[in-house]
Amino acid sequence: MSRKQKLKIIIDLLLTVFLLLLMPYGMVGEAAHEWIGVGMLLLFIIHHILNRKWLRGLAKGRYTPLRILQTTVVFLILAGMIGSAVSGMILSSHVFDFLDIRGFSAPARVVHMLSAYWGFVLMVLHLGFHWGMITGMMRRAFPEPSPRRTGIARIVAAVIACYGCYAFIKRDIFDYMFLRTHFVFFDYSEPLVFFILDYVAVMGMFVFIGYYLCRGLAKSGRKREK
Repeated sequence: MSRKQKLKIIIDLLLTVFLLLLMPYGMVGEAAHEWIGVGMLLLFIIHHILNRKWLRGLAKGRYTPLRILQTTVVFLILAGMIGSAVSGMILSSHVFDFLDIRGFSAPARVVHMLSAYWGFVLMVLHLGFHWGMITGMMRRAFPEPSPRRTGIARIVAAVIACYGCYAFIKRDIFDYMFLRTHFVFFDYSEPLVFFILDYVAVMGMFVFIGYYLCRGLAKSGRKREK
């Protein structure tokens, strides 16, 4: 593995961790949330610089249904990141307080909620699209095939995905995504680790969906080419 590939993996891992830490903002505090958001934005920029070859290839090649889906998700993530960054700066009480643009706070709160929750789902779905790279690394780490190990991994993934579906409903993420409520509820008596674990499970669910959706579209595309 090249140094650049290792750097990409580190950046993507940090992006995942920062994304996770951004969700319990009411439990970690406004100042910490804002600094984590700044870190997330910087990592996002670095991620795209490291993947600039993909960006240069957008106008080349044939667009299959899978490629259309992947590209659409990437641009929606970009829109969400811009929405989160701009609205976050407007709402900032710490890092960008010097901008003094509070007059736009009401619409900024709506944009920030939409960008945050849609961004969370789309970024994890995007991670699922590329989960094959992770499974490929695991196969190289354990070159000897093991049906038992594969079966156990699939069962664990399915269990996480099922609990993730429950956590998605329990945490009202659907309501936040579609503005069925304009205020995020936090139970401050709940240990932060329980909140994080629920969101990890939700991540697992969307990785599961993204991975198998990607595999299904790729398989369908190969059949049409025959």
